[in-house]
Amino acid sequence: MIDLRSDTVTVPCDAMRRAMAAAEVGDDVYDEDPTVKSLEAKLAEMAGQEAALFFPSGTQSNLAALLSHCRRGDEYIAAQNAHTYRYEAGGAAVLGGIQPQPLDAEEDGTLDLKKVAAAVKADDFHFARTRLLALENTTGGKVLPLDYLSRAHELARARNLGFHLDGARAFNAAVALGVELSEITAQFDSVSICLSKGLGAPVGSVLCARRELIKRARRWRKMTGGGMRQVGMLAAAGLFALKHNIARLADDHARAQQLAEKLMRIDELEVRGAHTNMVFITLRDGDYDAFREHARKNGLRFGERVAPGVARLVVHKGIDDRAIEDAARILGGFFAEHSGASEREKLRATNSPRAARAR
Repeated sequence: MIDLRSDTVTVPCDAMRRAMAAAEVGDDVYDEDPTVKSLEAKLAEMAGQEAALFFPSGTQSNLAALLSHCRRGDEYIAAQNAHTYRYEAGGAAVLGGIQPQPLDAEEDGTLDLKKVAAAVKADDFHFARTRLLALENTTGGKVLPLDYLSRAHELARARNLGFHLDGARAFNAAVALGVELSEITAQFDSVSICLSKGLGAPVGSVLCARRELIKRARRWRKMTGGGMRQVGMLAAAGLFALKHNIARLADDHARAQQLAEKLMRIDELEVRGAHTNMVFITLRDGDYDAFREHARKNGLRFGERVAPGVARLVVHKGIDDRAIEDAARILGGFFAEHSGASEREKLRATNSPRAARAR
């Protein structure tokens, strides 16, 4: 099976498993796991932040950040398609009483900063208090420009807003731009970085921020069930990923580009991308359900959460050049097969007794 649903489907390599097995561990709830502490220190340094905290998931890391920035009755601004707003089960609202203020994103994945400024509520008891601007990078595989991040940072400072980054794929953005991670993340007040997507660790995200915010986030992590014990084995996978799996993200980007170019040759497909490691396709014509079933039966899976009838193809470290070739062949085969079936139906109709009598 060629699995292009997400880069979360990666599995640890043998060397990563050996590093996990050899990890020195301690009780992380007591802040005594040396491997976790090493991971947190390493990623905080790479992100240009004071401190960091290891979480089981990016959803919990983002949630702890929002709860640490905001109080009940506050609001945060995010994109309509932001993971923190759309794909994290409304946790900030349900658990924190924090109101989201979603805005439509621009085609390049940015939020129009004029619209952001207009969405900031006046200091009036009729309104929720706007406390936080939350961005995502990459978003739909698209990299937010560095100058845009600087302008967003200036706006947040001018309006006295916290500034959070869902940086689940921030390393993809850094590799795509050819910069160190800190050039993207240092200007944020907090940033959540995922280890279990393109970096290939089995689980875990790290929240990086100033020490006072991390102190608050540690309490929220405990309250929401994220306190873990001898978890250094998982942290060791993260350390291995940071050492070995960042530069290779460029391979994923290149293969996504190769896949997009191959799919662009199929007239029946509209192709968007490649954006870092993601390609999005829409059928111009044809039965989408039959298309999806054809792919599945021929050994290809892809993601579908983006919009009705839109397939998301995500390249990751489990995908090699042969898989790219096979994926393009499988998808193209659907149209060749159905085109042939259509011609056969026309031929049968032409040769039918009814058609003969008509002639």
